[in-house]
Amino acid sequence: MARLKEIVIDCDIPSRVAQFWAEALDGYEVMPYDDDELARLAALGLTPETDPTVMVEGPGTRLCFHLRQGERPARNRLHFDIATPDRAREVERLLSLGATFVREADGYTVLNDPEGNNFCVASE
Repeated sequence: MARLKEIVIDCDIPSRVAQFWAEALDGYEVMPYDDDELARLAALGLTPETDPTVMVEGPGTRLCFHLRQGERPARNRLHFDIATPDRAREVERLLSLGATFVREADGYTVLNDPEGNNFCVASE
C-alpha cells in the first residue's frame, strides 16, 4: 500500500513560496541546508535563494516547492485549505506575509500566495 510522501507545488520562485508557507503553517519550516548541499548548489551556480527545489517540513506531510517548467496554467488544479480558530486575525497575519485578498465567503476567506495560487482560510 502506498503512502503520501509529499505535496509538490510548482513555483516561479520556489524559495519565496516555500518561505511563505513555512511562516503560514504552524510548526513548518524550510529544511536547513547543510554544508554538502550548499556545496552542491554552489557547484551548479545556485544558492538557497535560487534553489529549484525547496523542501518544507512540519508535523504533517512534507511540502516540496519546485521550479515550474513551461507555461503557467490559468488556475491551479488543487489548493490548500487551512483552519484557524480566529480567521480574521489569521487572514491579517497571512496578508502581512505577502498573501493577497481574493474574496470572502461563508465560513472561509480566499487568498492568494505570493505567486497567485489560491488558498482558503477556514474557521475551525
